[in-house]
Amino acid sequence: MPSWYEELIDEARLTALTLLDRAEDLTSPTLRLGITGLSRSGKTVFTTALIHALTRGGRLPVFRAMHEGRIASATLEPQPDDNVPRFDYEGHLSALVDERRWPESTRRISELRLAIDYAPARGGRRALTLDIVDYPGEWLLDLPLLDRSYADFAADSLRLARDPARRDLAAPFLAALADTDPEAPADEALARRLAELFTDYLAACRAEAVAMSLLPPGRFLMPGDLEGSPALTFAPIDLSGDAEPPAGSLAAMMQRRYESYKDRIVRPFFRDHFARLDRQIVLIDVLAALNAGPAALSDLEAALDGILAAFRVGRNSWLGALFRHRIGRVLFAATKADHLHHTSHDPLEAILRRLVERALSRAEGAGAQIDVVALAAVRATREAQVRRGRVHLPAIVGVPEAGQYGADEFDGLAEAAVFPGDLPENPSALFDPSLGFKGLSDAQGGDFRFLRFRPPVVERNGEGQALPLPHIRLDRALEFLIGDRLR
Repeated sequence: MPSWYEELIDEARLTALTLLDRAEDLTSPTLRLGITGLSRSGKTVFTTALIHALTRGGRLPVFRAMHEGRIASATLEPQPDDNVPRFDYEGHLSALVDERRWPESTRRISELRLAIDYAPARGGRRALTLDIVDYPGEWLLDLPLLDRSYADFAADSLRLARDPARRDLAAPFLAALADTDPEAPADEALARRLAELFTDYLAACRAEAVAMSLLPPGRFLMPGDLEGSPALTFAPIDLSGDAEPPAGSLAAMMQRRYESYKDRIVRPFFRDHFARLDRQIVLIDVLAALNAGPAALSDLEAALDGILAAFRVGRNSWLGALFRHRIGRVLFAATKADHLHHTSHDPLEAILRRLVERALSRAEGAGAQIDVVALAAVRATREAQVRRGRVHLPAIVGVPEAGQYGADEFDGLAEAAVFPGDLPENPSALFDPSLGFKGLSDAQGGDFRFLRFRPPVVERNGEGQALPLPHIRLDRALEFLIGDRLR
């Protein structure tokens, strides 16, 4: 089927889905909020904390509707799509509060619906349905592939694999590729071997010490029930020129499976879920990239630029809103702000703004409202002053996870005071190699050290329910994402 015809069909489906959503919105005003981000950015924790804050309240001074007492209730409802799993809010909350461990990372798309009963500022009573769509950050990496051919994908992927920052990690895959003839007859065993080596290389790039972010295809790292399927059994290979690969060749097999991956996996996700969002928060683990160093920061910047190019951002016109969703607000959030002293929060936001600079200009040019924030959906530390000689240093105090290292290895039980270092006021210092930023590629000479902490102890009320979770700027995120719909 010609690609233009498939795109026409997708556009027709998108229009039909949008019309259905708009019809529902007339009888029950609904807002679809997407929560996403790259690996280990804290999507599950953020989603859990957001739901808990709306349903249980708490100290949310910037979130005006809650602070002014205009939210009468926020109750959980069955998720809207019968073929999409429900977000396991209760299980994730129990992990945080009862077991004091961070919930498992998002491994599939899930939804949860909240019915918010509120009083507008001008009086009366209204209801807003909030549909929360939580999906793996790895899937975000696939969206730019929709507009790229296999030849483009292969060239970009191999250029990255041969970059000095990745070359050693990709060595086994590149060695196997060097012995591969793209025009040789298709060989299933060889295709599987190359796909496995390519997947191993992507997984090595994602390791904490490296923290690379630009790692498509995303489902290779999180295949789910597609593991071993032909749609995931391909890899980039060197192609000669722009000519179509010979029929029956290994290159033709790889190209066909790449197109199948887009048509059967990426396109349905974009059409049925991603393209229907009204608001979006993109969670970013900037601290992991700072730990890994300048190569990881540069890679994260490229990943965010590619991801945001796929957003249908822009202000809805009255007629356009009938036929197309547009993401009217996008919030970029640097997570784990509790791993820093508050004096470094503004510099962290400045670093994030520098990372998404190109994406910000594109989104703002399309009319979308953009904001950048440093937050911690669940605050795991408190602040203190630590004395070293005659100097008092701003520190954070919490329980580092077992296996983390400071002067000694932490056991996951005892509190520790940590001085993580001050972030530079000028983020350019982190992006210019001539200025000497190293990250923690050398653990003894690195510039910053960000540990992982266990969740905090959460008190309970007389009925045994967890009191509101401590946070940093979750209220600011809520106000930006949904506050205008509750006025």
